[in-house]
Amino acid sequence: MTATGADLIGVALAKAGATHAFGIPGGEVLALMQGLDAAGLRFVLVKHENGGGFMAEGLWHMTGALPVLVATLGPGVANAVNVVANAMQDRVPLIFLTGCVDAEVAETYTHQVFDHQAMLRPVVKGSFRLASGAVGAGIGRAIALATSGQPGPVHVDVPIGVAEAVATEAAVAGLWTAAPGLPVPAALAAALGALQGARRPLAIAGVDAVTEAAGPAITEFCRAHRVPLITTYKGKGLLPEADPLCLGGAGLSPRADRILLPLIGQADAVLLLGYDPIEMRIGWRNPFGPGQTVIEIAPARRDHAMHRADIPLIGGIAPTLAALAHDAPRRWTEGQPEAARCALKSAFADPGTWGPHAVFSTLRAVMPPQTVVTADSGAHRILVSQMWDCPAPRLMLQSSGLCTMACAVPLAAGAKLGRPEAPVLAFVGDAGLEMGAGELATLAAEGLPVIVCVLVDRSLTLIEMKQRASQRPNLGVDFGGPEEGTGTDFAALARAFGGHGVDVSDSATLAREAAMAVTRQGFTLIAAHIPRRAYDGAF
Repeated sequence: MTATGADLIGVALAKAGATHAFGIPGGEVLALMQGLDAAGLRFVLVKHENGGGFMAEGLWHMTGALPVLVATLGPGVANAVNVVANAMQDRVPLIFLTGCVDAEVAETYTHQVFDHQAMLRPVVKGSFRLASGAVGAGIGRAIALATSGQPGPVHVDVPIGVAEAVATEAAVAGLWTAAPGLPVPAALAAALGALQGARRPLAIAGVDAVTEAAGPAITEFCRAHRVPLITTYKGKGLLPEADPLCLGGAGLSPRADRILLPLIGQADAVLLLGYDPIEMRIGWRNPFGPGQTVIEIAPARRDHAMHRADIPLIGGIAPTLAALAHDAPRRWTEGQPEAARCALKSAFADPGTWGPHAVFSTLRAVMPPQTVVTADSGAHRILVSQMWDCPAPRLMLQSSGLCTMACAVPLAAGAKLGRPEAPVLAFVGDAGLEMGAGELATLAAEGLPVIVCVLVDRSLTLIEMKQRASQRPNLGVDFGGPEEGTGTDFAALARAFGGHGVDVSDSATLAREAAMAVTRQGFTLIAAHIPRRAYDGAF
């Protein structure tokens, strides 16, 4: 059978580990979709390109399948810019395939036509326009770039003629990526010397450690060398959060910062393990003092200028930590990490009244330990990221670099698609759900029994809090009308989309509904109604 350019693209993606493609078709990508299907990639029709990209990411977190997003030319490409920018800042190896008209057509035809590459270049690692005779080479370069070093999105513009034409080249034989190795010996020796003399070492781990699946190596190193660990929100679970050495996630909570930053200041050595400060608030700029040795293990040279690294180690986290093994002296003899851990538990404890704390503590008690949780951006995300304990990595998914809204439901959909045996729970604010409500229909269409918990307070709470803190008038942040009970009926919305919807306003009802939702075949939406300003002082 004669292969087309689209067939070569599908074969290359399948060999690189892609199992699904997500998107919304247009006439310009029909041949491309056929090529993906022929190679065994299942196409999942979503309701918005933004949701498709997040579904692809959720699947990748669960199975490692290379994320693939497909969009048609013009408005399809423009719709996807947000999720592509998210992939860039959240280090997701997204392959973004777009259809386009052939070059000779673009010279005399303008309907829906603009320069996709020019628009996308600021938010991708690279952008390629495939050409006949070099389709395999082009898609191979794109995959290698997306998956190497710090992963990130790569855009591939596929002209209609290239996708449809009979290929004049052989299919891609195979693709490879280099496994992360050891840093240079001199840097390793310097780092080892600094650690051997450290009495108060502390580690911070982040998104690159998650990508490298370095959790077991980090856990072993921290326990063997008595090194307490802080993670970013993306890195939650790299060390099981029930471990006495784990100080939980950090990044956006001023309350947590008031406990953790002074502890960091007491460390004599700080070990950065795949830590990317793109997740952190502005208070994490230059948190290290002159008397501390900062050792950073990273997959690529850092150029963010958020902090210094006295000893940069470019290499894999697991092999580098193995090379840094040493006889650990007595450490933190005054118990400062234990005190900080207790202070954090107290700072985010459930006060015992109905509100967001009660929602999160109730659901954590009801849901199985291995539940996959997703969190949309907003006030609820900061609080749940501090309260929800994760026993392993990739059990709390969120947009932590870009911090975009409308990500939680499609992330949960992709996660459930990839790990159907695990309970999946999405936390989302009412504004975030309204922004991406169409993906509830995708949950129903795909038969994905995701639990969606929407925190209903009829406000853009995090922005309203910032507005008040800067002594500005209330403007453009509240919605739903002045009377209680007005606004979107989310339970009815869920039923309209084919799911089960219920309103709750107390912990007992929430616990009962969540327990039933775990065994339900279709998706469940729990609208948890909380008071306005319920997050005041919470984080």
